Amino acid sequence: MTTLVTGGAGYIGAQTVRALRNASRDVVVLDTLERGNKQAVIDAKLIVGDIADQRLVAKICRKYKVTSVVHFAAYKAVGESMTHPMKYWQNNVSSTLKLLETLQAHNVSQFVFSSSAAVYGTPKSSPVTEKEPTFPENVYAETKLAVENILRSLAIDGLNSISLRYFNAAGASSDNKIGEDWATSQNLVPRVMRALLDDKFKFEVFGDDYATPDGTCIRDYIHVEDLAVAHVKALDYLESSGTTTVCNVGTGKGTSVTQLLEVAAKIAKREVPHTIGARRKGDPVSVFADATLANKVLDWHATHDLQSIIQSAFTWHSTHPNGYR
Repeated sequence: MTTLVTGGAGYIGAQTVRALRNASRDVVVLDTLERGNKQAVIDAKLIVGDIADQRLVAKICRKYKVTSVVHFAAYKAVGESMTHPMKYWQNNVSSTLKLLETLQAHNVSQFVFSSSAAVYGTPKSSPVTEKEPTFPENVYAETKLAVENILRSLAIDGLNSISLRYFNAAGASSDNKIGEDWATSQNLVPRVMRALLDDKFKFEVFGDDYATPDGTCIRDYIHVEDLAVAHVKALDYLESSGTTTVCNVGTGKGTSVTQLLEVAAKIAKREVPHTIGARRKGDPVSVFADATLANKVLDWHATHDLQSIIQSAFTWHSTHPNGYR
């Protein structure tokens, strides 16, 4: 009984691989390494390849007796999705369809999907529950919702899945071995860390004129280790005859960009150098989670606060100025 982790050399994927192995699960990783890092996988079994390579995926299923899949393999930069939409539809949706077709042919019936709170767009109110209507505001979010819909329809064919709509993963592993390489990430926290540690980097806040208390976007930042544990819990749920569903994974606390900068400045003991730019197309205004369903159904709870998240990120970036290179 092996769990295949696609995109397992990526930031969240690598953390989840570790959490699965800590739970005594057999794991094999499939990653192109286009945006992942071999070093992040540490000593887990890594196969370099594409989820759209159906012959390769079939071989992996047979050789390792794959019974479940945790699917991370996707592009995830909001801005890039708006300028290169076809790239996102092909990679995030078309390739996933090929993966699912192969898995069904090999009777893999448990599937955990890395979805996103971005499917909600800007909800009418926060915290947002899973019952909130979905209104994706960028192509990245549209591709995530498309895969959710595909998985919902495949339940009739016996593929049980859970789509984890997680919020903003951040932070580094508690042992400082796995972090988010700022060279390959457009996420806020690594960009803030780079602004603090790389004098050549110009950090821009995308807009300060939103309808929020301080004018900057509000998000729910969740420690990546907490998020990794949620995937283990999701597999437990499916193995206990859980049916296809979607589930928010977040802390339930909204933090603005300005508030995050203040926490980072306190930890670094200096202000974060930055400029204010225009709004970025496709950015929702305010989104943070109601994680009641995850608490109840998955028996999962976030254990880290924002201070812990930023401290772990600052420690990792301070000791890994060149990432994994």
